[in-house]
Amino acid sequence: MPEFTTHQVHAGESRDAAHGARVTPIYLTAGFEFDSFAQAEGRFGGDEAGYTYSRSGNPTTAALERRVAGLERGREAIAVGSGQAALTVALLGLVQAGDHILSAQSIYSGTRGLFENGLKRLGIEIEFVDDPTDLDEWRRRVRPNTRVLFGESIANPGTEILDVAGVATVAHENGLPLVVDNTLATPYLLRPGDFGADIVVHSASKYLGGHGSTLGGIVVDQGGYDWAASPFRHLTGPDEWLDGRSYVDVHGDGAYAAFARSVVASLFGPVLSPMNAFLIQQGIETLSLRVQRQSDTALAVARWLEAQPEVVRVDYAGLASHRAYGLAQRYLPRGQGAVLGFALAGGAAAAERFYDAVELFSRMTHIGDVRSLILHPASTTHGHLAADVREELGIGGGLLRLSIGLEDADDLIEDLARGLAAVAAGAAASEGAAVSASSAGDSADALPAHAFATDAAVPAAGR
Repeated sequence: MPEFTTHQVHAGESRDAAHGARVTPIYLTAGFEFDSFAQAEGRFGGDEAGYTYSRSGNPTTAALERRVAGLERGREAIAVGSGQAALTVALLGLVQAGDHILSAQSIYSGTRGLFENGLKRLGIEIEFVDDPTDLDEWRRRVRPNTRVLFGESIANPGTEILDVAGVATVAHENGLPLVVDNTLATPYLLRPGDFGADIVVHSASKYLGGHGSTLGGIVVDQGGYDWAASPFRHLTGPDEWLDGRSYVDVHGDGAYAAFARSVVASLFGPVLSPMNAFLIQQGIETLSLRVQRQSDTALAVARWLEAQPEVVRVDYAGLASHRAYGLAQRYLPRGQGAVLGFALAGGAAAAERFYDAVELFSRMTHIGDVRSLILHPASTTHGHLAADVREELGIGGGLLRLSIGLEDADDLIEDLARGLAAVAAGAAASEGAAVSASSAGDSADALPAHAFATDAAVPAAGR
């Protein structure tokens, strides 16, 4: 197989033989014309290859799907309108009312919201493993109605690293699939399928696209899970749409992908625009170059922050001080990603001064951009969480999250130093105000009583 850098440019490509286009064309069309009555019937019946409607498939989108499936070494990929849509499609292709999902505790806030507000309303139970490094805890919490184990390869924002092989072992011991969100690692830094993950999802809006210009999501079926022997009756049992046959009967190893595409993605309709599919493909062609540079710079920034007295903690798995350092060395030898968090000793007030002082970092909610970004999770993305949950996740008032872009490391550090200078200036001003107030109190005790006489008691000459 070609090296990753070659694969990211050529994987899954299909030349436009009719027109000689070297770059995948953008098929901006809602539907596709049929040559005949028989062809239309054949395509809708699944007996003839081709496209019917862009909600169900599009040549530009299909090219993106082939490329990501190739990079993840998966069997098949499904492209949808956002990362949130990708996770929703991936899970609704597996679970239904009465089922149970077992998840790592530290996950993206939007995923937590999907679990606790979206899926719970559909009658799906969610449970979080407090210590995802404790495989025995995963085992203890598996229930008879558990259908999915879930985690993030690199968690956002604490950068905990999932023991993919370990959790996959627990899942497979129970005949269950492991779903891994690989957004922060990307297939360049880690392929979860190589360690036993069965389904991999991406927010393609982040590093795959890479430029903060488009939304998209990808679901990858790695192809190793035995759907015929699974507990998923909607895949193994008779289906009226298939004339009483099952998805396994008709699609074999592709049963899950066929159901997730034709039933969940197509009927719920989280369609990816062909234009966005094109832009994401363009981003993927430079994926390794960007992610390697961003990871290297993130490590340099993390080391610098760790040496600053105003910083009490740096969350970056590339640091030997991080609790996941050992797992990071095992799973992420090329680099530990480009997202990191750091906590300031001054708490929320210090974080606000820092946040408002930086000039090079963009103040916005996003990651994976070529531009470096800064966010205060406790007041934004994680503000809806209960205080005890935020505390458990380490998301305090003094925590700031950085997404490192392609700027020069020295320039980024200079901007961070500007933020720390603002924190120091604010602390000095607060301390000075406190001292002045205290001094005023001491002076008042020493002054004679007439110093506090009213205007009526003070002679005019004394004014």
